[in-house]
Order: sequence, then C-alpha cells, then structure tokens
Amino acid sequence: MATAFTIQRSTQDDLVVLSLDGYLDAHTAPEFENAVQQEFDAGHKRLIVNCERLSYISSAGLGVFMSFIEEIRAVGGDIKICGATPKVLQVFEILGFPAIFDLLPDVPATVQRYVDVPVKGGE
Repeated sequence: MATAFTIQRSTQDDLVVLSLDGYLDAHTAPEFENAVQQEFDAGHKRLIVNCERLSYISSAGLGVFMSFIEEIRAVGGDIKICGATPKVLQVFEILGFPAIFDLLPDVPATVQRYVDVPVKGGE
C-alpha cells in the first residue's frame, strides 16, 4: 500500500517553502527529491523545508537532504528545516542533523534566521 505524502510549495520573499505532509520514505523520497531539484534548477537556492505535518521520515528521506546540501551551499544557498514533530526531530538529532542543518521551530523563525544570517553568494 502506498503511503500518503504531499508537498506544498509557497514563497516568502526570495525563500521557497516546501511543506511536507505524511510519510517520507523510500516510496515517496523521489517526489521530494524532484521538488528540491526543480527549485535548484530554477535558481532557487534558499529553501525552507517545513516538517510540521511530516509524520515519519526514513533513511531515504534523510538522504534527500544530504544529497543536495553541499551543492546548494556551493552556490551560496542553504536548506533550513523547521517544524519537526518530536518523533521526526529525534531522528534528525540521532543522525547528527543539528550539526549540519539549522533546525528551527517554525517558518517565521526560519525566515528570520535567513534575515539574521545572510547567505554568502557563491561563485
């Protein structure tokens, strides 16, 4: 049985917010990967991934974050994660994501982090 997963896209200034809902696992990770790739290909390099409605994340879902972070940061962008439920946040913490990604409570706090810590332009 397929797991329910949706991605909603919105923008705030020059930031793209991808709001995840449902289960991010091996079956749904390609959809998330395609969404991030489309944003990157369109020149959007300041991404917020809102996880407040994400109920589960597997290693495949985590791998999507890891597969893009270096490439996006190489061009002066970043991926910031917000709104993770305690269950999802625990997975991020166990795997050391706080050392790599900004994990923030909600979208407004994440937008503010982009404002407070401007991303340096890439080559």
